[in-house]
Amino acid sequence: MDIENLLSRFAVALGLGLLIGVERGWQTREADSGRRTAGIRTFAISGLLGGLLGALAQAVGSGGAGFLLGLGFAAYAAVFTVFCREENRQTGTFSATTAIAGMVTFALGAYALVGDLTIAAAAAVATAGVLAMRETLHDWVERITWPELRSALVLLAMTFIVLPIMPDDPIGPFGGVHLRQVWLIAIVLAGASFVGYLAVKYFGASRGVLLAAAAGGLASSTAVTASNARRAAAGEGTPRLLAAGVSIASAISFARVVVIVAALNPRLLILVGPPLAAAVIVAVGFAVLWVYGQDDDRGAQRVEFRNPFGFWSVVGFALLLGAIIVIGRILGERLGTTGAVIGAAALGLADVDAVTVSMARLAPQPLNVHSASYAILAAVASNMANKLALAAVIGRGRFALHVAAMSLAAIAAAGAVLWPVVRMVE
Repeated sequence: MDIENLLSRFAVALGLGLLIGVERGWQTREADSGRRTAGIRTFAISGLLGGLLGALAQAVGSGGAGFLLGLGFAAYAAVFTVFCREENRQTGTFSATTAIAGMVTFALGAYALVGDLTIAAAAAVATAGVLAMRETLHDWVERITWPELRSALVLLAMTFIVLPIMPDDPIGPFGGVHLRQVWLIAIVLAGASFVGYLAVKYFGASRGVLLAAAAGGLASSTAVTASNARRAAAGEGTPRLLAAGVSIASAISFARVVVIVAALNPRLLILVGPPLAAAVIVAVGFAVLWVYGQDDDRGAQRVEFRNPFGFWSVVGFALLLGAIIVIGRILGERLGTTGAVIGAAALGLADVDAVTVSMARLAPQPLNVHSASYAILAAVASNMANKLALAAVIGRGRFALHVAAMSLAAIAAAGAVLWPVVRMVE
């Protein structure tokens, strides 16, 4: 290692120690001099000491480097922990934060000499950030409920533990079932419900429902509909407000289809764009009407969501959507060109984006522009019908009536615009 590289690494080791030391020094700034274990200087020297030990380990070579690093770290940790223990006795506190921070500083200083500088610096920034968020984290832990924590852990496990081990290859005939795809649907459904729960908790009923619907609509308006339908059935929020969330998510879904078509095959826009633009206007109009219109259920807006999401209901619905995808694929393969529209309609019950991408790539060959456009619009219409069914079966009551009114109006507006557009194109 040349002298310039070595000096730059020592500078990073010193800098990361200073960074963590500034945070620790600020936390104990009111303590008298000599009454605290470590401050800015001690942490800066700890980082430099770790860097020095890392440089010595490199000089020794691979044979004794690991032993030297381990011995040095153990000696430093022992001395630092003794002083932290005495500080705790003098102040009557019980905390290992300073001791752990010192060990991390020493280890990062050593890594700055033997490893990647960017990773060492990033880890130091992350460490200082976590240390600085003490009050925020403690306040968050005090306010979080067990259902929230449990649901967050389940969602994290679904995403980072189960998803990576899910097989990506299809299982079964007719293209099979992609278990990873089904599980992704379950994650999206659970995520939409969880985001909605948090949004309502922190932003209030009206803003929370609409913000969650807008965020969920970017991923799956079907997930938003299923989540809001369950909320409506449980009496969590007014039917109008929850239906407004479905309208916002639907409008974003329509716009998302137009964006995908514009990016992959702009030739389809002439038939797809105007009807979906009309549907967007109708959906947004209904949302505005329900949010700002007269509501005779204002007291229900004070009801909070009681459960972020139900695991088994989410998994069961994901399996149902996965089965619909397989049925749509079978119809598409069995019925040929005509089956493209029928299959798209069946697939659209679960996933409009996949149909849009597929049809955009199939035009102008083997499908013509008209067939591909009609298939996309059929998928959108069937997806709206699916939302209506979810509202009727799960949400019921006035929520179902509101979603039905919006869905039928959006489909009617799209059809009314599509008819003259088709006549003009022909």
